[in-house]
Amino acid sequence: MSSGAIPLGIKAMGVTPKPKEIPIRQAAASVGQGILMKEWGDSFQRFGMTVGQILLTMDTYSDRDSVVNLHNTVNSLLEHGVVPIFNENDAIRTQEIRFGDNDTLSAIIASRVDADLLVILSDIDGLYDSDPRKNPDAKLVPLVTDPDSVVSFAGEVGSSVGTGGMKTKIKAAQICRDSGCDMVIASSSAENAVLLASTGGEIGTLFVSGTEISKKRRWIKSAHASGSVTVDLGAERALHSHKSLLPVGIKGVDGDFAKGDVVDIVCEGRLIAKGVVEYSSSDLRSIAGRHSDDIHGILGFKTHDDAVLSENIAIL
Repeated sequence: MSSGAIPLGIKAMGVTPKPKEIPIRQAAASVGQGILMKEWGDSFQRFGMTVGQILLTMDTYSDRDSVVNLHNTVNSLLEHGVVPIFNENDAIRTQEIRFGDNDTLSAIIASRVDADLLVILSDIDGLYDSDPRKNPDAKLVPLVTDPDSVVSFAGEVGSSVGTGGMKTKIKAAQICRDSGCDMVIASSSAENAVLLASTGGEIGTLFVSGTEISKKRRWIKSAHASGSVTVDLGAERALHSHKSLLPVGIKGVDGDFAKGDVVDIVCEGRLIAKGVVEYSSSDLRSIAGRHSDDIHGILGFKTHDDAVLSENIAIL
């Protein structure tokens, strides 16, 4: 996982974009990505290794076929001894469909490829119980068994260059937890940081993985939602009992989406789950609040009794 294409491109182009000037930053990403990959290629070539480039956007990752192809590509590269270098495709992505930060992107990739360990190198030694830049008594937390328990420690600690602070790193740890992947936050300036992290040495903060959930549910949780479905309390209880979402439990539908898209599932303003829908947004609006026996009479066809099958639901 790599970053830095935009600043490299800006330097090469000799431009000074305004803070909200997106097109020039996207152009700079296009220029900088080639420079970045040359550096990676030269570095690994010294060890007789070849690298390959994989650029992602959240919309392509959120497409089920694309993510399966991604998995196959990564496996093929690794089988042939090629090191894949990932980055977000900043040259074409938009603010609305971006991963948002490299910490999240790296965790999603680690989850997708069933990695055992994710090492995030930062400008800070690890997770502290408070901001060490403001509190000289802040203490490094060497081990975390539940990332949810340390969310309050996050603050806004982060690099002025990167796109993520400590909050995004804890979010990354939550993603890794679901995939059975440990995660280490360490300083990029520490000697042999990656070697120490990967061999169990004392460095940074180690987040121990939790109970692994299925790869499909991991993908559903991290995929971009194309819309949302609002459900009643009875439907929420059913979802928490690992049951499917029936049309009768749907109170409202927002957005335009197709069958097979991922949507947010909301109850009383709370995001409770995400799922892959069996009907389009227009069809769901027609059958919302109705019993499954009525579907064929309303739509003229029936794909399923369920609006979202239980195996296609990820509880949040």
